[in-house]
Amino acid sequence: MHTLPTSLYTPESVRRMDQKAIQGHGIPGYTLMRRAGKAVLDVLLEHYPQAKKILVLCGAGNNAGDGYVIARLAQQKGMDVRVVSLVDPEKLQGDAHQAYLQWHELAELSVSDVALINDADVVVDALLGTGLVRNVEGAWLNWIDAINYSDKPVISVDVPSGLDALTGTIRGAAVVANITVTFIALKSGLFTASGKACCGEVVFDSLNVPELVYQEEAPMAELLSGNHQLPKRRHDSHKGMYGHVLLIGGNDGMPGAVILTAKAALRSGAGMVTVVTRLEHVAAVAAACPEAMVYGSTHGDLPDFKMDKISLVAIGPGLGMDAWAHRLLVQALALELAMVLDADALNLVAEKKLHIKQPHIITPHPGEASVLLSRESAANIQVDRFTAIKELHELMGGVVVLKGSGSLVFDGEQMGVCPLGSPAMAVAGMGDVLTGVIAAFVAQGMALTQAATAGVCVHAKAGELAADADMRGVLASDVIGRIRQVINL
Repeated sequence: MHTLPTSLYTPESVRRMDQKAIQGHGIPGYTLMRRAGKAVLDVLLEHYPQAKKILVLCGAGNNAGDGYVIARLAQQKGMDVRVVSLVDPEKLQGDAHQAYLQWHELAELSVSDVALINDADVVVDALLGTGLVRNVEGAWLNWIDAINYSDKPVISVDVPSGLDALTGTIRGAAVVANITVTFIALKSGLFTASGKACCGEVVFDSLNVPELVYQEEAPMAELLSGNHQLPKRRHDSHKGMYGHVLLIGGNDGMPGAVILTAKAALRSGAGMVTVVTRLEHVAAVAAACPEAMVYGSTHGDLPDFKMDKISLVAIGPGLGMDAWAHRLLVQALALELAMVLDADALNLVAEKKLHIKQPHIITPHPGEASVLLSRESAANIQVDRFTAIKELHELMGGVVVLKGSGSLVFDGEQMGVCPLGSPAMAVAGMGDVLTGVIAAFVAQGMALTQAATAGVCVHAKAGELAADADMRGVLASDVIGRIRQVINL
C-alpha cells in the first residue's frame, strides 16, 4: 500500500506547481514527463508482473505525452506494446510531441480499433488529463465505454479520463480504473463524488519536484487521517465523566432509527443516552437498547429533564415531518445545548425556516443538502460538493458534514475529505449510526470540528471492517458492532 500525502489541491494549483518546477527551478518539462512515464510503468510492473501485452491509449496534451513515454519504456523492456492515438500526433506540441517522436522511432501507431483491448494484458489510459472542461463524446466516449465494458486491468495516468479532477464529477463518461497514478500533488476530485469509484487505488509520485513549489499554493482540503484522538480512560472512570446524549426521534413506523443512533452513541463511548420517542415505541426501544433511558412523548413535548445533566441534543433520526416532530424540534432549538442535526430535522429546518442559534453540527446527505439549498435534486449537489458544502456553511453556520463517497467536513476554515468507507454502506440506517457516533464524541468533550471529523472517519472505518471485501449485505447494525474495535485501536 502506497502512503499518500494529505493535502489536496485544485488542478489549476498543480499546473502552477508544474510551471514553477520548470521555470523557477530549471527542471525541463520533458524531464518531468519522463519521470511520470517511468512512475506509471514501475507501478504496472509491480502490480501486473506477468503482463506482456500493453495497450496505451493517447489523447492530446501532456497526458498523451506521458502515454508515449510509457509506451517507449515498455517497448524497451521487451514488452509487446500497441499505441492508439485519438488525435493526429503530429499536431501535438512541445514535450508531448517530443515524446511521440521518440516513440515513433521504435514503432508505428496502431489502427484505432477497440478490439485491441481484447488482446491486451493491461490498458494504460492516457486519453484525457486534468484540463477536461466538457463532456466526452464521439470516439473518446466509444473508447471509454469499451474500456469499462472489458475485464482488462486499467491504469489511468494522473486522472481517469472523463473524471473532473477538481470536483470528482463524471463528464458524460469516465474510465473506471484499477489504479490511478497521479503526479506532483493530489487533486481534490480524486477523493469525493465519483472520484473514488473511478480511480481505484491512487498511487502518488511527486516527480521529485522541489518542496519550494508547494509553498505558494494553499491546499483546498486535507485528507482526514482517521485518528479518533479519544484519550485513554482512567481506571477510576464512571459514566458521568463521558457525557449524556439526549436523542430525539423515532416517529410513527421509525423506531429503528433512534435504536441505531442510541446503540452507536453508546458503542462510541457516551456515558449515558436518553431517548425521547413516540410513546408507542418506548417498549421497542427499551427492549432493543436496554442501556438507554427511554421516554415517550404523545404530543411532541419534551419530558421534564434536568437539562444541566444533558451534554448535547441529537435530533433527526426517524423524526418525521409532522406536528409532533416540529414541536419537538422547536423545543430542542430553544435549549442552550450543542446539537447534532440530521435527516428530517434538517428538512424541517428548511421547510419551517428555523434558526439554529446554539453550536451545532449538521450531517446532510446530498438529498437533504439540496432541500436546504433549494436545489433541484441531489445530483445538483454532486456536481460540485466542495462548493455545496461551503454554501451550506454560509447558510447554516456550525460544522457541516456532507455525506457520501468521500464525505466532506467543513467548519468555515478547515475542509476535510474522508478517504475511508465501503460501497456496502449504501443501505438504510447508516446516517443514523453516524449521528450517534458524532454525538458521543461531542458528549465526551471533543470540540465540534474534531467530533465531526473523528466521527466520520470512525464510522467509515467501521463500515470497511464490517464489509471486509463484500459489496452487499452489510447492515447498519453490523457497523455498530465494529465501532468498539475502531475506537480502541
